[in-house]
Amino acid sequence: MRRRADFLSANRGLRVARPGFVLLAQPNGGKGKRYGITVTKKVGNAVVRNRIKRRFRELLRFALPDKGLPDHDHVLIARDGAIERNFAKMAAELDDALMRAAEGRGDPPRRRPRKGN
Repeated sequence: MRRRADFLSANRGLRVARPGFVLLAQPNGGKGKRYGITVTKKVGNAVVRNRIKRRFRELLRFALPDKGLPDHDHVLIARDGAIERNFAKMAAELDDALMRAAEGRGDPPRRRPRKGN
């Protein structure tokens, strides 16, 4: 996935949070299994962000062909501890998150704090 609209669309889908990442899954209307990776500047400098992206790409390369949801967009959003987490543990967490997404058991919607008074 490359277009911003695809990422925004995935944000309306199912959300499964794990300690190292948040997985978003959204049906894409028959475009196959696609993935996207988001790592914000809050996570670290450019070197750290690129390392996290490389790790996520490798995780997805192994997990999506077998366990990914068919005709869905998958987005991984990095969390702060993603760089220190054990790769095998993150792979297990991704498998678990994909299973939960396949069952439709996402996390409850986030509550946004009220502005004003």
